[in-house]
Amino acid sequence: MTTGWEAAVEAQIRSAQERGEFDNLPGAGKPIPGRDQPYDEGWWIRSFMEREQIPSDLMLPTPLQLRRRVEQLPAELRDLPTEEAVRSYVAVLNAEVVAWLRAPTGPRVVVRPVNVDEAVRRWRADRRRPVVTAAPVEPAPPAARPTRTRRRWRWRWWRR
Repeated sequence: MTTGWEAAVEAQIRSAQERGEFDNLPGAGKPIPGRDQPYDEGWWIRSFMEREQIPSDLMLPTPLQLRRRVEQLPAELRDLPTEEAVRSYVAVLNAEVVAWLRAPTGPRVVVRPVNVDEAVRRWRADRRRPVVTAAPVEPAPPAARPTRTRRRWRWRWWRR
C-alpha cells in the first residue's frame, strides 16, 4: 500500500516517462562504471575530484599543504618577472605559515617561514642559469677494476 507522497512521486515519474524525459540519457545502455571492482567508501569523492578536475593536494591538511608549497617554491618563483614580485609572493606564503603557527590545526608537522633574502638569491641564480633542454646522456665508461695492490690491501685489512 502506498502513502500519499509515494503516490505523488510515482505519478510524477510516470508523467515524465510519458513525456520522454528519460529517453536518450547519457550512459543509457552502458554498464555501470566500477561495478566489477570491490566497494570503496570514498568512490564519490574520487569521482567528484576527477569530474571537476580538483587537484588532490587540496585534500591534504593545512600543514602539509604549506610544507608542499614551501618545497615547490623555487619552481613557482622561477617564472616571476621581478624581485618585488618574488618578495611579495614569499611574504604571502610566510603570512599563511605564521597564521598556521599561531593556531595550529591538523597533524604536527614542522613548517617554518621562508627566508625572503635566500629565496631572492636563489631566484637570481636560477634566472642566470640557462635553461637546459634534455640532451641524450652518454653512458658512463665502465668502472676500472681495482688494481692488484688495492685488492691485497683490502684482503690484508679484512684478515687482521
